[in-house]
Amino acid sequence: MTDSAAADLRAKIDLALGEHIILAAKATDAALGGRSDEFAAYGGLLNTNGTDIGALLGSVYGADAKDAFNAIWSAHNGFFVDYTTGVATKDQAKMDKAVSDLTTIYVPQFTDFIVGATGLPKDAVTQLTTEHVLQTKAIVDAQAKGDWTAAYANIRLAYAHMRMIGDALAPAIAAKFPDTFTGEAVNKGVDLRVGLNQLLQEHLYLASAATGAALGGRSDEFAAAGTALNTNGTDIGAAIGSLYGADAKDAFNAIWSAHNGFFVDYTTGVATKDQAKMDKAVNDLTTIYLPQFVDFLASATDLPKDALTQLTQEHILTTKAIVDAQAAMDWTAAAAADRMAGQHMQMIADPLAKAIVAKLPDLFR
Repeated sequence: MTDSAAADLRAKIDLALGEHIILAAKATDAALGGRSDEFAAYGGLLNTNGTDIGALLGSVYGADAKDAFNAIWSAHNGFFVDYTTGVATKDQAKMDKAVSDLTTIYVPQFTDFIVGATGLPKDAVTQLTTEHVLQTKAIVDAQAKGDWTAAYANIRLAYAHMRMIGDALAPAIAAKFPDTFTGEAVNKGVDLRVGLNQLLQEHLYLASAATGAALGGRSDEFAAAGTALNTNGTDIGAAIGSLYGADAKDAFNAIWSAHNGFFVDYTTGVATKDQAKMDKAVNDLTTIYLPQFVDFLASATDLPKDALTQLTQEHILTTKAIVDAQAAMDWTAAAAADRMAGQHMQMIADPLAKAIVAKLPDLFR
């Protein structure tokens, strides 16, 4: 029920679009903070994410469509860089031109491309695209003011909105090419799969934003990112509670919150060069979080413990690699590790969704 070519397409598009907004926000944050190496690393990843989306569309519509998409998408990334530069230098004319370029060049070009490819109504695509522009602008404006609570609230809002775009695109593409995208793009099981993927990818990217801020001594940003990370965790807990009940929700929240805390402990240890604190945090992750989380998931889903243990260990190690690279200020490695760890979350979310649907079939009819 969760596995089909159409479902895979929806998951891929939603994850890639969500990743786009997170990478964009990390790039603008670094640019506004004067962290040029970090900006270059995340700007490079943002471009790679864009060409990945282009390649996905090209695999369906051909090379000309891929090239057309890449040109439109790359330009819109550039317009946001222009806007961010204008904000950073307090150049109102540059800001105004960037907003004009986004609204009078990008929005109509992107809308026409998507409408031509999918047959979706122009008004709806225009509205979704305009909202993406305005939400991204709101992130940059809040970052520039140092209003980190607003910045991270806006990041979560814009991230969730990208799913609205993906959820419109994927079924329309699947309907246009039913022989290629067999199965259902939309049903309750696929909704669960997509929802878990979105939340777990967001978890990873919020965690790395928090650790990056902590290691950079940006305490207000760390607090806001940490709050967003905790809210994301309780959102995952609520999703689990809606399936398994309040006791399961509470049990999950306790395990998940503790594992976030262990990563904060590790990051603090790295920041203060306290080897004992680092060692204890790694020990807590591997001897407390790992078995507790595996036991919880195995009981809830009947997935094999060995597979769950391996996936959870990989999550720990890929997250640790981000923190280590951030601490070393190796931003190319940190950004690459960030993306790798973010993409690994799908390896957890996909089997979880499939197993939950198999265990609770009456909820997903």
